[in-house]
Amino acid sequence: METVADTTGRQADKGWLWWFPPARWLAEYRLSFLTGDIVAGVTLAAYAIPVSLAYSTLANLPPQVGVYGYLLGGLGYALFGSSRQLAVGPTSAISLMIAGTVETMAGGDAQRYAQIASLAAFTTGALCLIAWLLRLSALVKLISDSILVGFKAGAGLTIAMTQLPALFGVSGGGHNFFERAWLFGGQISQLNLAVVLVSIVALGLLVLGQRALPGKPVALGVVALSILLATIWQLPAMGVAVTGKIPAGLPSLAGPALRLRDVEGIFPLAGGCLLLAYIEGVSAARTFAAKHGYTLDARQELLGIGAANLAAGLAHGYPVAGGLSQSAVNDKAGARTPLALVVASMALALCLLFLTDLLENLPKAVLAAVVLTAIYGLVDFPALLRMWRISRLDFYAAAIALGAVLALGILDGILLAAVGSILLLLMRVSYPHVAYLGRKPGTNLYSDMARHPENEPLAGVIAFRPEASLIYVNAESVLEGVLDHVRLAPTPVSLVVCDLSASPYLDLAGARMLHNLHDGLAARGISFRIVGAHGAVRDLVRAEGIDQKVGGVSRALTLDAVLGGKLS
Repeated sequence: METVADTTGRQADKGWLWWFPPARWLAEYRLSFLTGDIVAGVTLAAYAIPVSLAYSTLANLPPQVGVYGYLLGGLGYALFGSSRQLAVGPTSAISLMIAGTVETMAGGDAQRYAQIASLAAFTTGALCLIAWLLRLSALVKLISDSILVGFKAGAGLTIAMTQLPALFGVSGGGHNFFERAWLFGGQISQLNLAVVLVSIVALGLLVLGQRALPGKPVALGVVALSILLATIWQLPAMGVAVTGKIPAGLPSLAGPALRLRDVEGIFPLAGGCLLLAYIEGVSAARTFAAKHGYTLDARQELLGIGAANLAAGLAHGYPVAGGLSQSAVNDKAGARTPLALVVASMALALCLLFLTDLLENLPKAVLAAVVLTAIYGLVDFPALLRMWRISRLDFYAAAIALGAVLALGILDGILLAAVGSILLLLMRVSYPHVAYLGRKPGTNLYSDMARHPENEPLAGVIAFRPEASLIYVNAESVLEGVLDHVRLAPTPVSLVVCDLSASPYLDLAGARMLHNLHDGLAARGISFRIVGAHGAVRDLVRAEGIDQKVGGVSRALTLDAVLGGKLS
């Protein structure tokens, strides 16, 4: 079943309504969907309240700012996103990216800090629109799965380390994982027993509750209980830090207070947020599209994420993204369409208007526990071990991403992971497997001698098959490998045959490599033939005059036919 489609042609035919998904899903809406969307919206709001408070604290922003992100970010995505279950709001990785980057930009000014975070949301939204216009939805492939595993593990460990001081009631500090761990280790003797007790109880209730009641807003129940107990037992007097007063009312809508040229480094920050938000959001959305059997438009997701971030910026929020955990809550609660996000926004608006006073005595240790239970799935050690067993190259790539995040932070880590993905791709393309062929015993078929040592060697002949397109990044390595094979052959070689059946594309560098190979072999008195070339490859070979050197190329010419003529 296809879940991600290139719908460019259909989009052009259907006009502007194609870019406004509610025009499509509302036309197909059924009354039976309404109950599920309402229940899912209320459940999502119940999940979002404690999580958004925790993530905004992680981002070093006022608690209500996280709620603003869910409130307006969800509405923006509902208008332009193509997923019917994806839930959009603050995420742990982006929150930590903001905390680790904006602090330096703001220079200790809390107001400027909030303004830069809001500008980052606007800039992320603007970059999404530019990427949509330029059809850059291939960004989803920019980071390989192996590097993403390492990045998530590094992000999970880094986020966990930022929350440990709150769990133990110490001040913490530091700018990366290792510095934070060192400072935390030196402060552990100063722990507050009351805070530790609150943390242990909260973590226990969250873990047990999530196992017993999967998909339910367990975190909201734990938050409500902690507020009640903190009020009754006067926990703030015992040194248990609480959120304090949260302003009531809806956010005021306004454009960015700062201009792009006022903040050095805003584009790298927004670019990192875009990359992380798009990859995380599309990966999660793809899961639910496959589950429910509808098509996800990867390019449309740029519009959805862009609209969500522009809306979050209008509410003085910070960059938002679609996440797997909140989307799973939305899906399990019965969401059938993005109307669930609209219901969730309405429920959050009511909470901001009438319930903020109840959150005043919420222990920060409980918020730290909420963050830890929300991100524990990021650290996937079984996946790393599987890579170690199956593909060391993928494991090394994941390890580099993990180390980069731990040492450099989330922003530099995600950017380095993107560069690492590109380098990994170039490495794999630069050194393609070249199969040296032998005859299958008793047949006229040929396959890789390295994989099938029982094959019969071809006396006086080297037949090779590059298992990749021959292009500028790999042509030289293929040429050197073949010439080395000729030089080290145990018996004199009189013929070399290049089987291009596994090479769908040939560029000018690849054609020049074939010229050079022919010339190098001719200098040794060795004949050179080409078989198995596809139509476009044959066209280029003829245009470059290579066919005249090798005795012609034809779709009818096979390796067995060449060898039959040679052996006869």
